[in-house]
Amino acid sequence: MLDAEAALARAQARAGVIASDDAEAIAAACDAGRYDAAAIGAEAAKTGNPVVQLVKALTDAVGGPAAGHVHSVATSQDILDTAAMLVAARALEPLLSDLEAAAEAAARLAGEHRETVMAGRTLMQQALPIVFGLKAAGWLVGLDEAAGRLHEVRRRRLAAQLFGAAGTLASLDPAGPEVLGHYADELGLDEPVLAWHTIRTRPAELAGALGAAAGVVAKVGRDVVLMAQTEVGEVREGVPGRGGSSTLPHKHNPVAAISAIASAMRAPGLVAALLGAMAHEHERAAGPWHAEWRPLCELLEAVGSAAAWLRDCLEHLEVDAKRMRSNLELTHGALLAERVTTALAPALGRHAAHELVQDAAQKAFASERALADVLAARPEVTAHVDRDDLARLLDPAGYLGASDELIARALRGHSGKGARPAPLSTLAEATKPSERGARWA
Repeated sequence: MLDAEAALARAQARAGVIASDDAEAIAAACDAGRYDAAAIGAEAAKTGNPVVQLVKALTDAVGGPAAGHVHSVATSQDILDTAAMLVAARALEPLLSDLEAAAEAAARLAGEHRETVMAGRTLMQQALPIVFGLKAAGWLVGLDEAAGRLHEVRRRRLAAQLFGAAGTLASLDPAGPEVLGHYADELGLDEPVLAWHTIRTRPAELAGALGAAAGVVAKVGRDVVLMAQTEVGEVREGVPGRGGSSTLPHKHNPVAAISAIASAMRAPGLVAALLGAMAHEHERAAGPWHAEWRPLCELLEAVGSAAAWLRDCLEHLEVDAKRMRSNLELTHGALLAERVTTALAPALGRHAAHELVQDAAQKAFASERALADVLAARPEVTAHVDRDDLARLLDPAGYLGASDELIARALRGHSGKGARPAPLSTLAEATKPSERGARWA
């Protein structure tokens, strides 16, 4: 809020509305360390928002002739909406840094495991063989898309607000549009066409982009948790000393993935609260605007936490390729049943081939025999494919479709992304990833 007040004074000076010395006196007093935030918050209950008390304290701090220009032309919502956009812009720096680092870790996993065969699962059942690199490439694309949308919102949809009590800029006439332009420029925010006091598409788009990012994070975290189950054991988080239990000394819980999911699961309700608050009345709302404040802050915190935890998870993820292959063989070759059906279909017809292979697969399960052995015992199969053909058809590594090219496409898309916009703050550069994760948490 103080940054918004300082920018307002400087914008008026640039437009010749107030003297430059007065603007700098106001800006110099906009130092958050000089004010008692708790006292301002307590007094906010009297007016329904904290801006009124802040302006009073700022005016007292400025003193002299310049004090008369503090907060001139602005309404409380101008300052608080602008402050919310500044908070969002700054919070997105470490959030995007962690989201993009998680994507980079996913890209590394995709590149390293282009030949690591595992079971692809649909409806929680083994379906067809895939490579772990393709799963990681899916994570990568989701994370890249989520980060790209957040960059777009940050660059184009975080806007300054300065239109006065009813959105007319009347108190600045005729300099209003010029001051608005300078104000947005001072803050590094988008200059809106009209007041968005009651047209809340900007907060809604921010909420939606954050919610989508949370959904991607939760999906990746869920995959990791499922793959880390004792009975599956295909991945683990390789952080020594972490993941233990208060009562079970043998446990190695995937703490980062669990925490990423837990953080991300807070997002949908917060997004809904922000979307539900969009129905503002007339030129300034009584209640819906106020209802946005806490959900927006909590949403930034929740998604920031989720991104930080997922980064931690993927950067330390250990992959057990042998266990993946072992799990793939639990079905005795049934994951390649579709391929055998396709090979027999020209001779037997699609439906007959499907029923034959389905029956063989069920018998293989029931007897715990290899599907190849069951099929090889059937003359209607061996009349068309011999044992060598069956071995080839039931080799998981030979039925991966376009997996390698799909991984390559994901990696090319990731490496071809444009440079990030310049940060609005130095927060991301000034803190280490571990410190950011602790702060979000």
